[in-house]
Formats: sequence, structure tokens, C-alpha cells
Amino acid sequence: MWRSRNSLSRFTQLTTSSSSKFNCHLNLQPDSLRLLQISDVDHGYGLFSRSTSTAVGPSSGSGKLGITGIDRVRAMGSTADIVDATSLGAREVVDMARHYGRCYWELSKAKLSMLVVATSGAGYVLGSGSAVDLAGLCYTCAGTMMVAASANTLNQVFEVKNDALMNRTMRRPLPSGRLTIPHAVTWATSVGLAGTALLASQANLLAAGLGASNLFLYAFVYTPLKQIHPVNTWVGAVVGAIPPLLGWAAASGEITMNGLILPAALYFWQIPHFMALAYLCRDDYKAGGFKMFSLADPSGKRTALVALRNCIYLIPLGYLAYDWGITSGWFCLESTLLALAISGTAVSFLLNRTKTSARRMFHASLLYLPVFMSGLMFHRIYDDHQPLTTENTKDKMVISHTEQETRNPERVKQTRSRPPVAYASVAPFPFLPVPIYSS
Repeated sequence: MWRSRNSLSRFTQLTTSSSSKFNCHLNLQPDSLRLLQISDVDHGYGLFSRSTSTAVGPSSGSGKLGITGIDRVRAMGSTADIVDATSLGAREVVDMARHYGRCYWELSKAKLSMLVVATSGAGYVLGSGSAVDLAGLCYTCAGTMMVAASANTLNQVFEVKNDALMNRTMRRPLPSGRLTIPHAVTWATSVGLAGTALLASQANLLAAGLGASNLFLYAFVYTPLKQIHPVNTWVGAVVGAIPPLLGWAAASGEITMNGLILPAALYFWQIPHFMALAYLCRDDYKAGGFKMFSLADPSGKRTALVALRNCIYLIPLGYLAYDWGITSGWFCLESTLLALAISGTAVSFLLNRTKTSARRMFHASLLYLPVFMSGLMFHRIYDDHQPLTTENTKDKMVISHTEQETRNPERVKQTRSRPPVAYASVAPFPFLPVPIYSS
């Protein structure tokens, strides 16, 4: 019995001594061992802050390796946190930029604004003579884009409650709550002032005045009129006719009768374009509380007649451009055929007042404008005596009458045709203007 107890005691001493030797060899204490076990599971995410009190003795090389491993895991944990935070921040910045970019794009009605810029650019080219200042053209288009974006944004600010009631507009940034009204007002003010300042500094004060006037007319006259009287359609047509005049003024520094061909085409073109759109969206306009011309015309007959009348007004514009020496005779023919084509769709809408025929007229109006502007610029006759944007270019382009007669007598004959001095028309619109020639 004593031997068995003695053997058991001896075995216990041996076990204890061997365990203590093993621990002394590693020079690790139980807390450190526990922390190393935890580090394998948690990879060092904040669990090593409590291990500083359990320092490892400096005498053992294995102990130094253990501390180095802990520090390495700790460093790896902090680096991962930094990388995750950096990637998360970059992703948030990209998402925010995408969100605001999309909101600004919709607030500015970018597609409509680009159409306005195209008409302004066409007016600039027509008013530049045979030498187009590309830098001036770019500045004019950029300023026009900013002013148009500001006007469209203010339009949505004033109509936010109406837009929330219509299916096609309720998902815009303001009705949907993606952007606040003060934010939109700040955006509109910033781009409006920047666009006007750009036109004033890089073009001239006349172009800047036309841009600012058009901004005011669209945002503070046309927009409230949409809820008051159907005359808003004709006021909107005036707004759409000003950008090509702005481009002409930016290039030539003045407004002349020759510069009114494209604005006149845009004015008369917008009437059938808007009448077709208003007829197609009558339910939406009624739900939004807008006083459109088509809402007071249940049968659609008067709407079709107004559209047809303004399509007919487009027919003589090609002849006037030829008679005033702006374009060649080919444009006269092409413009007349184009106007007859859109008039045919208006006649079809008058005879069969359905959404199908209205949509056909709407699509014809979308095709008419780019084709008309392209033909006007392609067939134009350069007038080297038009004022240009810079004095140096102006001096280079001045040619004597004798040289012109020698080089191109047919062109001189066209430019010597009697220009109109005024229009005989009933104010304010939408009657056909009749040119009055000087005796």
C-alpha cells in the first residue's frame, strides 16, 4: 500500500516537473497561451489589447517569436480595417457622385437642353460667315447649356406638386424625394449665373442678355402660365425660338432680319409639336392641373386646326431664306417639301383625331427640325460682310464689291436682292408674318 502511494506520488512529481520544464522552455504563461489560442480564431480583431500585462520573458528565442507573431497578427488586423474603411469610403463617394449626377441630369432635362444647345450652335454657325470661331462656338454652347439647365430646374421646383400628380413626372428627383428643393434652387442659381457670366465674358453682352431673358421668360412667365391659361403654349414657343437668335448674336454681335429665319422656323414648329404632345398626354396634364389648349377641346378639332395652320406657316420659310440670299435654291425646294410632309401629318390628324395620328404628327415634328437645320447650314451662302466676333477675323474677311463681282456674279445678284425691313403681323402670335420691302 505504501509502495503504491509512493509510486503515485512519484508519478505526480514527475508529471509536474515535466510540465514546468515545458512551460519554462517556452517561457509562456497561461494567459499568453490562452491569448494565442484566441488569436487563431479571431485573427487579432481587438483581442490583443489585454495581453500587454502578460509579457513574455526576454531570455527565450521561442518567446520572441511568439511575441512577433502576436504583433504581426495585430498589424494584419489593423491593416485590414484600414483597407476595408478605404474601400467602403471610395464606394460611398462613387455612389454619391452617381446619385447626384443622375439627379442633376434629370433636373436639367439634359436631352431637351442639348436640343436647345443644338439650335443655339446652328444660329452661331449661320451668323459666323465663312469663318467659324470654334472656341467661341464651344463657349456659346456651354453657356446656353448652363442657362437651359437652370431654367429647367426652376421649372421643376415650381411644379413639384404638379409633377407628383402625373405618372410621367412623379419619379423626378424632387417629387420622389431624392433631392431637396433648397438643393435644387442652389444648383439652378449656380449654373444660371455661371452660364450668363460665360456668355457675357466669352461672347458678348447681347448674347448674355438674351440668355438671361430667356431664363426669366421660361421660369417666371411660362411656368406659372401653364396653370393659368392655354396661351402658355405660344409663350413656350417664343422661349424655344430665342436660342438660335442667341447663337446668331454671339457670332455676329447684332440681330438682323437674316438671323430670324431659324427662330421663325422653331417658333412655328413648336406649335404642332406641343399640340400633338398635349393631345397624347391630356389625362396627365389634367391630373397635374395644367391649363393646356387640348383640355378645352374635347373633340380635338381646334387642336388639329392650330397645328395645321402653323405647319402651313413653315412652307414659305425656305423661299424667304433663298430670296434674302441666305441659302441656295436647293434649300428652298427641300424646305418646302419638308413642310408639306409635316403638313400632311397635320391633315391626317385633323381628319382622324386619334392618338395614333397625333403620335404620327409628333414623330414627324421630331424629324423636321434636325433636317431643316442641317439643310439650312449645308446650303447656306457665306456673306463675308457680316460682323464677326473678332476684329482680326473681320479684317481678313472683308472683300471689295469689285472682287465679288469678278469671282461670283450670281452670288452678288442674290445678296443684292431687296431685304425686308419689317413684318406686317398681328401681335403677338400666331399669325403668319408678311415681309414688307423697302421701296
